[in-house]
Amino acid sequence: MGTVPFMSEIAVPYFCSLPASPPPWPGVVVLMEKMGLTPQLLRVCERLASEGYAAVAPDLYWRFGGSNPEVSDEHSRQLTPEDARADIVEVVARVRDLGASTVGITGFCMGGTFAYLAAVSGVDVDAAAPFYGPGIARMLAEPYCPMLMFFGGNDPHISRDDIAEIEKHHPGQVVVYENAGHGFMRDGSDAYDAEAATDAWGRLLEFFGAHLRVG
Repeated sequence: MGTVPFMSEIAVPYFCSLPASPPPWPGVVVLMEKMGLTPQLLRVCERLASEGYAAVAPDLYWRFGGSNPEVSDEHSRQLTPEDARADIVEVVARVRDLGASTVGITGFCMGGTFAYLAAVSGVDVDAAAPFYGPGIARMLAEPYCPMLMFFGGNDPHISRDDIAEIEKHHPGQVVVYENAGHGFMRDGSDAYDAEAATDAWGRLLEFFGAHLRVG
């Protein structure tokens, strides 16, 4: 069963998880995998909120009727980088309106690619942390903000040669878990790698803690 596309423009819809404390706080935009908004992605937002970040995950498939895993392959082909970037720009501004003093961006798989795009195309973010974004090796550029990238060395969607090119272009900004595959952060799935995910989460928090501050 497909989804019905929206016939008129709306504001970009998003899932939002906020710290219990009042603003200001640092914020993070969390970009979805190809499957769309999933329970795992929402848990990432909730975990970030528990660490003091305002976390917002936009539904980048809103133009096509919203996230639906049954048609996510089709939606991922329909979503253009230009539309994704426009949505990210809008949501970054929304996070600042909520009270975030600085805003970072992270994302997984497709969302990792778009997080990289945001970092190298001048979107108003203060730090970027893409996870295993396919295609990054073919869009290498200089970021406008601090960046830290994460990859699995055993990823069938991103070759080790591509990762090497990314490491060469961004020395010191790439973490590779040689035994992990694609989706190693996706808890509750066969792809989840507890050792890699635990280490990456710690590094992510350390990275955002260094670059996203209040005030």
